[in-house]
Amino acid sequence: QVQLVESGGGLVQAGGSLRLSCAASGRTVYIYATGWFRQAPGKEREFVGSIRWPGGNTVYADSVKGRFTISRDRQNTMYLQMNSLKPEDTAVYYCAAHRIGAADYDSWGQGTQVIVSS
Repeated sequence: QVQLVESGGGLVQAGGSLRLSCAASGRTVYIYATGWFRQAPGKEREFVGSIRWPGGNTVYADSVKGRFTISRDRQNTMYLQMNSLKPEDTAVYYCAAHRIGAADYDSWGQGTQVIVSS
């Protein structure tokens, strides 16, 4: 099992920046990739971006490309640097882990709230 804990959410004005963190623990050696997802009120959860743990390749949703950056460190923490935030970025942000051999992301954090005011 992999445990994930997000932190770093909060309230920010439009145009501002925030950095979210996702600390992974447990059987992290089995992680193939980790990703960020978000869910706004009344909307379905959507993919934000991901990073492969072997190699570090990143993928982003078109809505955040050029504004958000995903990275990770050697202590098994993934980051989401969010710049030029917009009110439509307001959501609960979740990190998730995709283990080697799994069909999809199968471990999830508890989520952290991001509110962008106009």
